Amino acid sequence: MCTSILQLTRDGRHILARTMDWHRLAVQPVFVPRNFRWQSVFDNRWHTSRYAMIGGGGAHHHEIDVSDGVNEQGLSVQKLTFANGSQLVDHPTPGKVHLAPYEFSYYLLANFGTVAEIEDHLAEIELMSRQFAVNPIGDAELHFAVVDRTGRTVVIEPTHFPMTMRENPLGVVTNSKDFEVQLSRLGQYVTYTDDFLAGTVPLNTPRVTTGKFSGKPVPSGSFTPGGRFARAAYYKERVDFPEDEAAGIISAWHLLNSVTVPQSHRYRPTYSVYRAATSCESLTYYFQPYNRLDVVKLQLTPAMLTATEPKFYPVANTLQVTSLNE
Repeated sequence: MCTSILQLTRDGRHILARTMDWHRLAVQPVFVPRNFRWQSVFDNRWHTSRYAMIGGGGAHHHEIDVSDGVNEQGLSVQKLTFANGSQLVDHPTPGKVHLAPYEFSYYLLANFGTVAEIEDHLAEIELMSRQFAVNPIGDAELHFAVVDRTGRTVVIEPTHFPMTMRENPLGVVTNSKDFEVQLSRLGQYVTYTDDFLAGTVPLNTPRVTTGKFSGKPVPSGSFTPGGRFARAAYYKERVDFPEDEAAGIISAWHLLNSVTVPQSHRYRPTYSVYRAATSCESLTYYFQPYNRLDVVKLQLTPAMLTATEPKFYPVANTLQVTSLNE
C-alpha cells in the first residue's frame, strides 16, 4: 500500500512525493551510474543502463531493486502496490523484454528520458508471472506513477499487454485496480473542471477542480486505498500553490501527513516505512524513514555522472533532533 502525490510549483518544478507502506524498511538512498550492467531475475538476461539515477532501493541478486527515483534526464518513476489489478504474462513473447514486475521501475529510469519515449517502447516490454521464471520472483502486483520535466504525468498499469498509459493530470495514485472508479468516487467531494471531464487538461495545470467545495462532504480518515486517494486529492486541490522547490517539498510533506499510516502492528501489518520525493528539475531525492522527523536529501550532481559504481547511502532510522541546549 502506498500513496503518490504530484506537487507542482509556480517556478516550474515537478515534485513527485510518496509514502511507502510496507512491513519493514528495506530501502535506502542509492545512486546507480550510467552503463551499469544488471541481470534480470526473471530470465538472467543482462541489461546495460543508459542513464544514471538516484532514488530509493536495495541490492537484489545481480541488480538493484529501485522503488522510486529520478534519472539524469529528469524522469521520475515510482512503483506502488496494485492489489488484485495485475494481469501478468505467463508465456514470454520472443523478441520482447521480459522483466519481473518489480524490475520495471528501474528499467524505465535506466533507459528513458521522457514519458513520450516510454510510450514509444512500452509495447516491447512484458511483465512476467513466476510460471517460467528462471529464479523465484513471486507475483508482485504493482503499478507505476511517472512524470517528466514537461509535466506529463501518467499511470502505467499491467492490466493487459501491450501495456498502455493513463494520463493523470490529477497527480494522485494509490493502490486500487480501477482508476476510473476512484475518480468517480472523488467526484462526491470535489467538482471537476470542464477540461478535466473532457480529458483536455493542459500540461502543468495545478488544479483540476473548480475550488468550490461548499456543500460537499469531507473525505473520511480511513487508510484504505480509496480513503487515501480521496483525502490526498481533496487536500492537494485546496492547498496553496507553492512558489519554489523548498515550498513544494514542505507542501508535499504536509499532504503526505494526511495519508501516512502509523505503525500499529496489532491492527494492520503495514505502515508508512518511509516517505520520499523527487524533483525532476534539480535532480534531488528527499527521504525520510519512519523513525526520523527530519528529511535527508541526495542530489545527482554533474560530478556523479562520471562515476562507474553504484553507491548506497545508509540513513539511520532513529529520531534526530536539534537540541537548544547545545
